[in-house]
Amino acid sequence: MSTKSRIVRTLAVLAGASMALTACGGGGGNDAGAKDGGTVTYWSMWKVGEAQQKVLASAIADFEKETGNKVDVQWQGRTNTKKIIPALNTNNVPDIIDGSNANLDIALGSTGQALPMTDAYNTEIDGKKLSELIPAKFAAVSNIKGKDGQPWMVPYSLTSDGIWFDAEKNPDLVTNPPASWDDFISLLDKEKAAGQTPIAADGDISGYSAYWFVSALVHSEGPGAFNKIVTDKTGAGWDSPAVLAAAKTVQQLVDGNYLIDGYNASKWPAQQQAWATGGADLLFNGSWIPTETGTYASPGFKYASFPYPAVAGQPSMARTDFTGFAIPKKAKNPAIAQELAAFLLTKKNQDAMGTVAKVLPVRADAAISPELAALKKNIDGAEEIYLGNDGVTAPGYLEKNFNPTDDQLFLGKIDAGEFVSKMKSETIAYWKAQG
Repeated sequence: MSTKSRIVRTLAVLAGASMALTACGGGGGNDAGAKDGGTVTYWSMWKVGEAQQKVLASAIADFEKETGNKVDVQWQGRTNTKKIIPALNTNNVPDIIDGSNANLDIALGSTGQALPMTDAYNTEIDGKKLSELIPAKFAAVSNIKGKDGQPWMVPYSLTSDGIWFDAEKNPDLVTNPPASWDDFISLLDKEKAAGQTPIAADGDISGYSAYWFVSALVHSEGPGAFNKIVTDKTGAGWDSPAVLAAAKTVQQLVDGNYLIDGYNASKWPAQQQAWATGGADLLFNGSWIPTETGTYASPGFKYASFPYPAVAGQPSMARTDFTGFAIPKKAKNPAIAQELAAFLLTKKNQDAMGTVAKVLPVRADAAISPELAALKKNIDGAEEIYLGNDGVTAPGYLEKNFNPTDDQLFLGKIDAGEFVSKMKSETIAYWKAQG
């Protein structure tokens, strides 16, 4: 029986059900499907008790009720994508797995170990094909498509970043955020003059420190600029004046004493805790900050954010990373897995992601929590998007080459010129070691 026939039959049985789910394409694989009582194994990146886990667990219960299929879910936590790499050489492979686009790309996408999600994208959800519900600028990101141009991942939530502040304390930043880097520095100078520490930063988190350089380069040169210099095996990309200029913006933060005292010797989350309790006005961090700091923020703290300052002549842009589903080629029940992935994109489930889990849903029409409104507005209005670390996935490069050197720059141990010189050498050495 075809996938389409099965789901049409299901809808007949479930007359009046709120969700219309009709497959329209072909992706191959097991034909076990709706109302056939099949079982799909799911390795989840979430742990029991996390907000996302609760939303997914509720959605899975609805999926089982509406389709007759069963989901054997294992709430494994963030190690799930690491576990699947050795599992690919065995028969112990899940039918579906979720994770960040970066982790899934390393585990399945770039290695050709993921099935195309064609059936899921052709599935009708709430009266539209799933492919129509995912903004085109998301689906166009190469990291979730294979060499054949077919998407191997179905995203269900997003992460982004912003410069966070307390809108109750700084209402003017809601309506008049810095429009350029010079405006941003003027804001920092104004705060210093008023006796307020401008920026909090946990300097021991390399990924957070890297936001500043990568954002400066991408916003000045466009998405792909950082990735381009990383993949230039000659190291010549680091000679670009734009690269030095981006590094100088980071040095400017250090030299201007705009960063909270002790940031260079702190242990996470000490400095973001200081920010949430009034120790600094600004924090450049991810969309998870309202949830992560909400338990200890000062009474009345009103979360708001503005984007990294734009650069004249460049299109508006936003960093957008995806969390979603992929199906290994060895999956035993890929057809049910495709149905499950599509099911998570119903309006009901996406609204729950936005309001219960308080993350950014993929669907543009999904409800969100007020704390994330500015981030969503920036993403919706962005002419271009870019991935975290500009989509760099060269194995070990960030961890062993870029992050340690960028840390030295952000912590004030080297200047911009030394950073560029070291990174050129690091990049040449990295690619030479790859053979």
